[in-house]
Amino acid sequence: MHLAALLASIPSPSFNHVGPFRLYGLCIALGVIAAVTLSSKRWEERGGNPDDIGTIAIWAVPAGVIGARIYHVATDWTRLYDNGRWLDAFKITQGGLGIPGGIFLGVVVGLAVVRVKRLPKLELLDVVAPALPIAQAIGRFGNWFNQEVYGRPTKLPWGLEIDPKVSAEAARYPAGTLFHPTFLYEGLWNIGLALLLIWLDKRKRLRPGELFALYVLGYGIGRLWVEALRSDQATLILGVRINIWMSVVIGLLALTALVRKRLWMVGVSAAVVAALLLREQFAVSIPLAIAAVAVLAWLVRDRIVDPPEIPPRYQPEPAEPATDPEPATDPEPATDPDPARDPDPANDPD
Repeated sequence: MHLAALLASIPSPSFNHVGPFRLYGLCIALGVIAAVTLSSKRWEERGGNPDDIGTIAIWAVPAGVIGARIYHVATDWTRLYDNGRWLDAFKITQGGLGIPGGIFLGVVVGLAVVRVKRLPKLELLDVVAPALPIAQAIGRFGNWFNQEVYGRPTKLPWGLEIDPKVSAEAARYPAGTLFHPTFLYEGLWNIGLALLLIWLDKRKRLRPGELFALYVLGYGIGRLWVEALRSDQATLILGVRINIWMSVVIGLLALTALVRKRLWMVGVSAAVVAALLLREQFAVSIPLAIAAVAVLAWLVRDRIVDPPEIPPRYQPEPAEPATDPEPATDPEPATDPDPARDPDPANDPD
């Protein structure tokens, strides 16, 4: 293949297995490992026990997978699993995981473990905030191997090749059609979001819990414009893809948590976004992204230029030093009787 052809498009892999392992699942596993490793390091830097992250992950990761599958099945039930196809809902190895459901249930179960272990909730949410988009970015490459989660046709030089024998959606278009690599867009967005969160965290200008709220807001913004580029079949509400509505809702919730004293901004943002989406979801994807990034930049500047009073970070309770037992005192030595005096009175002279 000539270099010019390589630069003109992104090829899709012709395989999605390595031995008995599907690369889709392998990418998800690698994302989990990366997230746990990064979170453990960040928690240790705060004075926590890195083993706490592993304990939380043992419960939160399986819950996240279950939540992701439930979200996917619930939002696509009529389209994919109705009319006697409900058994297909359990075929998780064939793909179909909804990130919002995975984050929600994984965080809920993780917080339950945190409560049992009596650890600080908000500080741990901030610890995992940059790790979650890293995991998502790595997991998104599983969609590349499955040749799924791509966007509308495009003539851009980074257009994605899709084999029509693999994707029925691509087969509807003329041969040689290229598509937006939306999995790549979202992956790069998430990496950038993770780097931004790490940088903000090092500035130490955020209250506990605000870094996680910024992650939710950033994810909602990214998913909003990326989802607007997709053209595959999806469940619609009022003519708009359900995941776009989801992005708007979680973005507004995160914005509410960040600007509690400026709630009027949330109301205005909700009205503008809803009006634009109901008018034409595709045509406004880029303006929406620019406006949302501007809001995020304002929030970042607001916290850096005029930082709030920040309470001290989590400090683990120091263990009580072991006290050495008092040394045993030797009993007082018995005093010898006076050798000049015989204790036996019978021997005393008269």
